[in-house]
Amino acid sequence: MRSSRNTALAMAGVLSLGLLAACGQGDGQGAAATSAAPGDEKVTITVAGLLPGAEQDAVDALDKRVTEFEAKYPNITVEPQEYQWLATTFAANLAGGTLPTVFEIPVTDGKTLIENGQLADIDAQVKALPYADQFNDAVVANAKGADGKFYAVPAKSFYSVALHYNRNLFTQAGLDPDKPPTTWDEVRKDAKIIHDKTGVYGYGMMALDNAGGWQLTAAANSRGGVVQKTNADGTYTATLDDPAVAKHLEWLKALRWEDNSIYPDGTLGWAEINQAFGGGQLAMYTSGSDVYTALVQNQALNADWGYGLTAIPTENGGGALGGGTLAAVKVQATDAEKDAAVKWIDFWYLSKLLDEGQAVADAKINFDSGQAVGTPVLPIFSEEQWNTSMGWIKDYVNVPLKDMTGYTDKMFSQKLIGEPSASTQDTYALLFPIVQAVLSDQNADVDTLLADANTQGQALLDQS
Repeated sequence: MRSSRNTALAMAGVLSLGLLAACGQGDGQGAAATSAAPGDEKVTITVAGLLPGAEQDAVDALDKRVTEFEAKYPNITVEPQEYQWLATTFAANLAGGTLPTVFEIPVTDGKTLIENGQLADIDAQVKALPYADQFNDAVVANAKGADGKFYAVPAKSFYSVALHYNRNLFTQAGLDPDKPPTTWDEVRKDAKIIHDKTGVYGYGMMALDNAGGWQLTAAANSRGGVVQKTNADGTYTATLDDPAVAKHLEWLKALRWEDNSIYPDGTLGWAEINQAFGGGQLAMYTSGSDVYTALVQNQALNADWGYGLTAIPTENGGGALGGGTLAAVKVQATDAEKDAAVKWIDFWYLSKLLDEGQAVADAKINFDSGQAVGTPVLPIFSEEQWNTSMGWIKDYVNVPLKDMTGYTDKMFSQKLIGEPSASTQDTYALLFPIVQAVLSDQNADVDTLLADANTQGQALLDQS
């Protein structure tokens, strides 16, 4: 079975939409520039595909794009593999050489993997692309090594963490789905009303693995806090005990033990919470703004399902955690495999953002296969280019944009905050057990748990 992967992973550093808007446009040459006659050498590459369990329509859509690619490059055979990046398995797969030729990583992991020599040098292949110098600097920084070479490529339009909600459950509970909550107090109030009126949990929180730490960090950022500070001398200070982190944990505890309105245990990771939401088991949760695509691919949501998207609540100068994904090539790849891999990266991920013909072809296949077209995301290149590309595919957009205006009205103006710059996944690994603790123990001592985690976090930073 062929399949493709849609991740929602994260970006380091503070990302400014002003920078994104300032970045130059694509020149519409992506597809044409890479269509030179292929070499004679036959090569087969494996590529990151859909998440395990993807709907057959999503698989069919990918198959059609692979067929088009192989027709364009008859010397290259592409074999997609089911792929889901997980902190618990990635390192072992990387060390064991079992990753596909082209795989995806969180933006924050780029620098470390490059420094460790674990990504292939694809500088010559990427710089041959006509838009290689048009990536936003903040987006592409973690794809380059200290030598200035490309070892990865921004692979998907970037996202900001947002609030996803079930409009039908809002209506059943007597709430106005066109007026989703804009503060955390309102989220709590609406979650309780939904549970009291419908019996469905009003809110869900990732807690199963590092995703729980990721979303706790996102919540702290929205409340004006951070879990790590960068010092003037380039060192880092752990701030897992930031008051904003504690405030959100106490908020989660209140939903669990006072309101009984939150999904009550720590068994939801990224994939699991998508499944629970798609199955109508909870009404609201936070995740990347691009999750609708995965919900269509794996839970068969459609525009009539009742999906809503709005901006994450913010207070005290807080903002939305930004993120994104890099595509990389395994370090064992031959030169021929690297050439083929970058051609695939250009075709599958990027040319549709810069070339009208590729944009329309990709949109039409996804539209005809019932897949999401037009999910709101932040642009890799520029706001202007994003608007241009959306214009190219306007006849195929099938996502319920009218029910996403709470997010789209703010996506280019909201304050964006990057992930912790150092020991990112290790930091999340220290935080998610605390999320589990407040969901499983009403007497959990948040301050003590955070103090202990912060001590461990600082030790990790001191070693880095």
